[in-house]
Amino acid sequence: METSTLLSIRDLNVSAGGTHILHDISIDIPRGETHVIMGPNGAGKSTLGHVVMGDPAYRVQSGSIVLDGEDITSLSPDKRSRKGVFLSFQAPVEIPGVPVSSFLRAQTAGREGVDMKGKQFRRRTADLAAMLDMDPSYLDRELGVGFSGGEKKKLEMLQLLLLEPRIAILDETDSGLDVDALGTVSRGIEAYRSSCDGTLVIITHNARILESLAVDRVHVIVDGRLAQSGDARLIEEIDAQGFERFVRDGRTIAATRIDDRSLCETR
Repeated sequence: METSTLLSIRDLNVSAGGTHILHDISIDIPRGETHVIMGPNGAGKSTLGHVVMGDPAYRVQSGSIVLDGEDITSLSPDKRSRKGVFLSFQAPVEIPGVPVSSFLRAQTAGREGVDMKGKQFRRRTADLAAMLDMDPSYLDRELGVGFSGGEKKKLEMLQLLLLEPRIAILDETDSGLDVDALGTVSRGIEAYRSSCDGTLVIITHNARILESLAVDRVHVIVDGRLAQSGDARLIEEIDAQGFERFVRDGRTIAATRIDDRSLCETR
């Protein structure tokens, strides 16, 4: 039976290198919605995205990640990708010797709904490149090698539209982009939302990329904890006043929880 919740994160506690970095995070993301995760630098926003994708650098101590009713907490990143989870990176990697077109073809091979024959694949990638104002010759270049920041982000948008994932997590996609590149990324996001009816999670500390998007829900993370969830009005507050209130409130809540645990232990 289909559920309206596509991604459910429940009581998630995560560590890295022996340090506890995410604390009791619980977020539900219904299918077809656009959610934004905001917070100051170092708050744990990107960590959450990487944990959902299955990055082995992080260890899930407790809690669960459920995609469309299936617990994917222990699945490897490639299996999560095959199930429709997409993560864009703040700093995409460069892979010398691997043409962009070969990389994209390998990503779509055997994947239900997007596996295409040679001519169809080339036509589809060329059409998407044109839509993103991306020179088709980039498809013959080595993956990411010599690409500018804007070109790397365009390539990520091309992957997003080609793969049509069930949920796309965009990690600081607007970081370091000029106005033109930001416009291209925004067009890619809108195309994904409209053509795939995709579910979108945008991780950012900057409200600029959100100006043209219809946002359903905002989650603010501070010091590895969920400080507050609310509607799009939170974006306006953060844009005007920053994260000071959330930092203060989040630390008060964390201190209260520590005191409550200490009281229980003494009993």
